[in-house]
Amino acid sequence: MTTDQATTEPSAPSGKDGESFASLFEVSMAHADALREGEIVQGTIISVNRDAVIVDIGYKSEGVIPASEFVDTSGGVNVQPGDKVDVLVETKENEQGLVSLSKEKADKLKVWDEISEACERDELIEGTITARVKGGLQVSIRGGVKAFLPGSQVDLRPVRNLDKLIGQTFEFKVIKFNKKRGNIVLSRRVLLERERNELKAETLGNLREGMVVTGTIKNITEYGAFVDLGGIDGLLHITDMSWGRVNHPSEVFKIGDEVTVKVLRYNPETERVSLGLKQTMDDPWEHAIESYPPGKRVSGKVVSLTDYGAFIEMEQGIEGLIHVSEMSWGKPKHPSKVVAEGEEVQCIVLEVDQEAKRISLGLKQLQADPWQEFAGQYNPGDVIRGAVRSLTDYGVFVGIADGVDGMVHKSDLSWTQRINNPADLYKKGDEVEAIILSVNHQEKKVSLGIKQLFEDPWMRLPEVYPPGTVLEVRVKSIADFGVFVEIERGVEGLVHVSEFPDTWGPDASPHVQMGDIVKAEILSLDPEDRRIALSFKSAFEQEETVEAMKFMEKAREQKARTIGPSGGGGATLGDVFKQKLGEKIELPNGDKPAADEGEGETQ
Repeated sequence: MTTDQATTEPSAPSGKDGESFASLFEVSMAHADALREGEIVQGTIISVNRDAVIVDIGYKSEGVIPASEFVDTSGGVNVQPGDKVDVLVETKENEQGLVSLSKEKADKLKVWDEISEACERDELIEGTITARVKGGLQVSIRGGVKAFLPGSQVDLRPVRNLDKLIGQTFEFKVIKFNKKRGNIVLSRRVLLERERNELKAETLGNLREGMVVTGTIKNITEYGAFVDLGGIDGLLHITDMSWGRVNHPSEVFKIGDEVTVKVLRYNPETERVSLGLKQTMDDPWEHAIESYPPGKRVSGKVVSLTDYGAFIEMEQGIEGLIHVSEMSWGKPKHPSKVVAEGEEVQCIVLEVDQEAKRISLGLKQLQADPWQEFAGQYNPGDVIRGAVRSLTDYGVFVGIADGVDGMVHKSDLSWTQRINNPADLYKKGDEVEAIILSVNHQEKKVSLGIKQLFEDPWMRLPEVYPPGTVLEVRVKSIADFGVFVEIERGVEGLVHVSEFPDTWGPDASPHVQMGDIVKAEILSLDPEDRRIALSFKSAFEQEETVEAMKFMEKAREQKARTIGPSGGGGATLGDVFKQKLGEKIELPNGDKPAADEGEGETQ
């Protein structure tokens, strides 16, 4: 070995110092070999700069971690030299002698270990709902680890709006855990069911009919509201919410309202509970008779309208009915024509039935009764004039005064016309004149007549048309039993089939038609029953006799001219008569006179 070599090459340590250096080097190398990738170790921060943090993890090893892993919420690096920190060894020393470390991964692995231990101990985990994802919600638990909360596990009942839960913090139970796949599934429903069952057992143990309890409105339907009494729901029916009228439970409650109710019925076997709210208050009907005596003037709001009247709420729980007949003195109208729903009205108490919880009210009693005014002004026999208010199949209603109508029956419209439908003669609004026939003060009804304003023509008919009178009549209709004929306007009579000419037979149709003018004889006339019997046969026979008499007269005149004043020979009256009989004489019924049986050829 040369001197230069001695001065330039380091000499190997010898003796005790040499042995110490070698042993330290071996220990260091052993420790370096002991470092395993994926292991979490504790290190000490040596230095902090803008991009990286240098950490001493022992074993003469140092590692570098990006400074971004130490940034806090304000954006600054929250560590300094000397701080202890757990890190994950990602790779062993590189060519520069540095170990690749990660604080974030170490934190996550620690959290997963903690979560795994909590699952094994069946512990609850607190988390904050951070976002809505497909099928449910995303929850941030320990160390920012993301877990999944299915929609079916959010609450005891389906939640329509999951977005409203974002940002809220709850306790959850882990129902599925896979560290290798990084999959965690949570449930809040399991906890709520457990709490509900515990509370339910306690509630059922204390529940008794008749007791007053406090609960929370959980759900609202058309027929009532469900109240959470503590692990068990009770039904508060709409009819038990108030002594007054409730159209829909939402008018009284909203979900989440606290309510004090009375247990009406409880079935331990079915666990069904019926509740009442109005039963916790006094029944206003207990004092109805004292508060609303008949004749008292009261005010209230129209809460409902029907075809038969209007219901008036005078106080909560007390309603009365104004029947349509008690709304006005005139002809009853539909209640909606008199009052409107929601309107404040004044009325009179007519009757109170406390047991049936009914009060009859009157509106027209606040006005003067027009019948009293009518009764003092009109009497039977008075002639009135008014407008047609309405028409029916049986008569005409005429307005006499405000609130008072009279009725003209169809039989009192005309002496002579048979009227089946009054609407054929009158229409609503027509001005008519009539006479008061009778007044029923008890039923407040007035009977009127129009035909009574005129003379009854049937009273003069017996003088004008005595039996035996032959006159021209008009055929009105033909029936199986006879022919109806009009004698004068509105006056009809019947020619029975037995009064047809013998040559007609029972059917008149081939001989007369509707509208034909023919002659008939009055057989009988009954003004009380308003019936007239006539005969075609008698009229025709009379006409034949008259024609024969005329013919005889003409024959005499002809004989006188033939014989002359000297009484000389010539044709006799019999000759002339035979001659005339041989002619084709037209009779009224179209027949011709028959020749003598002994008549033959001229001798």
